[in-house]
Amino acid sequence: MNYEIVSLNEKMIVGVSTTTSNEDPKMGEKIGKLWMDLYQGGVHAKIKNKMNEYAIGLYSDYTEKDYIVTVGNEVSKAENSALTTKIIPAGKYAKFSVHGHMQKAVAEAWDEIWQMDLDRSFTGDFEEYLNSDVENCDIDIYMALK
Repeated sequence: MNYEIVSLNEKMIVGVSTTTSNEDPKMGEKIGKLWMDLYQGGVHAKIKNKMNEYAIGLYSDYTEKDYIVTVGNEVSKAENSALTTKIIPAGKYAKFSVHGHMQKAVAEAWDEIWQMDLDRSFTGDFEEYLNSDVENCDIDIYMALK
């Protein structure tokens, strides 16, 4: 799978979060609930100061056992005390661009990415959904590098 190395400025994300792991049998269910909360649960409408309409799925706070998943939007200023605020650190990232069915394309991309020998920093990996067309979605996946 092809990727490019990019340098990103810090991004602030506001949304909803949960803790999970790749071994968690309910991982997919937990992450799916976050996306449902974002759109059907009205969280998206509550997020103030959005930089754009791109939805972001952020994986952060990695430990040996688990990590936190946050689903939301990039904001210019955090003003939603009832929601989670996370920072995507500035730095070097491997950027993978995928296109296709929203869930299937991302799942297939992650399967390939997990097999790659990237020099990851585990500071914050994220998916940025550039449109909301479920069947023909454009998604950029960013893996934080050392």
